[in-house]
Amino acid sequence: MKKFYVTFGQVHAHRVNGKTFDKDSVAEIKATDENSARDKAFLCFGNKWHQCEPEEKMTEDFLSYFPRGIIPLGIGDN
Repeated sequence: MKKFYVTFGQVHAHRVNGKTFDKDSVAEIKATDENSARDKAFLCFGNKWHQCEPEEKMTEDFLSYFPRGIIPLGIGDN
């Protein structure tokens, strides 16, 4: 499984499995490919998210924009 990261717009806020995902956090999704990661994002967040990026694009500089950091989504990780 690969890791993908979903970011959210300024007005997007979600509660999934007791976790809050919003503009200050990044959701970590484990999936076999980007299309599967996007499918999981749509399943959990509808179309209320911004972008989906592979692990290779996550840098400290990029993460500095998300003070709450990375939060594992934790669905379908197997």
